[in-house]
Amino acid sequence: MTSPSRPVTVLDRTAVLAGLFASWEAIERHLAGQGAQAWQAGTALPGWRVHDVVSHVIGTESLLQGIPTPEADCDVSALDHVHNDIGVLNECWVRFLAGESPADMLARFGDITAQRTAMLTTMTDDDWDAATLTPAGPDSYGRFMRIRTFDCWMHAQDIREALNRPVTDADLTGPDAHQALDEMSTSMGFVVGKRGQAPSGSRVELQLTGGLSRTIRVAVDGRAAVVDDFGDAEPTTVIRVDGLHFTRLCGGRIKPGDVDIQGDYATGRRIVENLNYVI
Repeated sequence: MTSPSRPVTVLDRTAVLAGLFASWEAIERHLAGQGAQAWQAGTALPGWRVHDVVSHVIGTESLLQGIPTPEADCDVSALDHVHNDIGVLNECWVRFLAGESPADMLARFGDITAQRTAMLTTMTDDDWDAATLTPAGPDSYGRFMRIRTFDCWMHAQDIREALNRPVTDADLTGPDAHQALDEMSTSMGFVVGKRGQAPSGSRVELQLTGGLSRTIRVAVDGRAAVVDDFGDAEPTTVIRVDGLHFTRLCGGRIKPGDVDIQGDYATGRRIVENLNYVI
């Protein structure tokens, strides 16, 4: 599954799991005390209510725990917001859990995350570092769990926004936000080079501001790659954007609006318009 040209990503299990568990806690925190009407609130994801988002998270963690995907009551592949096989699996769980009450949903969520917590905290280091198939291609199980942290943190923000809950420090400075941003940073070489078509010789600097502040640098030398710095060279394009806004763009939750771009504007604008890389 792997080769010397593509080694697996070895990640610290304690740090990744701190982020993953915090993302689950955030989902529960946003939903605590919410009535049935809140669970029916629409989210930024086409066709999905808050209830559906939670169904998806329950379903994915159930799949990872070896629980079979339920059969849907219709051809979910024909639904307008279902675009691929992963979408079909997600929608099977959405349909299956559609009639569950908020209390039952929270109980299911607590039960499956407890099972996952027990499994993840007792697995061996060899299993954590072992190669597996992830949404980003073959990589370590640890990388898969960082992708899960990114996904669950993003969905916590979907729920928070749908319920009109203000952003808190925990939303932006906790281990879940940190791990999510680490995962997103890893994908910026692909976004800048493949999706944004930055020409060879480009040095793109993404300056994230606000509570999710970070600087991400991508150098394009035949192939785009995330780098620590550009040496003595200056960036050819600088994109300055609020960090939370950046995550919503990458997740396809919002449309690109006015973003501060300096230097090679055409390249910068092309990158901004193609930040959405999430399946």
